[in-house]
Amino acid sequence: MNFNPESVIGVPHIFDVYRKGHVALLNAPGNGIADDKGIYYFVPKMIKYYLGEEPILHNAPTYLPFYEEDMKYVLEKFDTLVLKDVAEAGGYGVVFGSKMTREQKEQFIAMLKAEPRRFIAQEVIDFCDIPIQDRGQIVERKADLRAFVLTAEEPVVWKSGLTRFSRNPDSFIVNSSQGGGFKDTWVLSQ
Repeated sequence: MNFNPESVIGVPHIFDVYRKGHVALLNAPGNGIADDKGIYYFVPKMIKYYLGEEPILHNAPTYLPFYEEDMKYVLEKFDTLVLKDVAEAGGYGVVFGSKMTREQKEQFIAMLKAEPRRFIAQEVIDFCDIPIQDRGQIVERKADLRAFVLTAEEPVVWKSGLTRFSRNPDSFIVNSSQGGGFKDTWVLSQ
């Protein structure tokens, strides 16, 4: 038996079927560790260390306030950063320094200083705007793209992906748990 037999998440015995070679898993157990916000800071460093290469794709510049130099930067640039609670997911625990009141900033900075490992800070990346249909009208909303990378003899970036978008015109939060939507995306070449 694998995982928690009392759980209502997932498909019972799917891993047993996987081990027998009767099914392939697209989001295999354990792949979420690379999507942990606390790991973002280290990914470029891991690529350099383990592969001896510079990253081809770059993260948003990420700061870990646990480190004194990063804490200093985050406090100096607070109003220009997005701060994320590493224990949260689905767009929860994300705050933009520029959107906070003075009182909220003071409270957040006190919490940041008390629990510096709990947060990362990132430069705000201006997501692209895409047209979506909202209540019968075509409107522009912020969106990001999740690519699918398949592991084979050589990794392959699949020709499709998942575009997530915000339904709120003033938000960069594209997660479906925060009301965001999604579209299939296909990359075609001629």
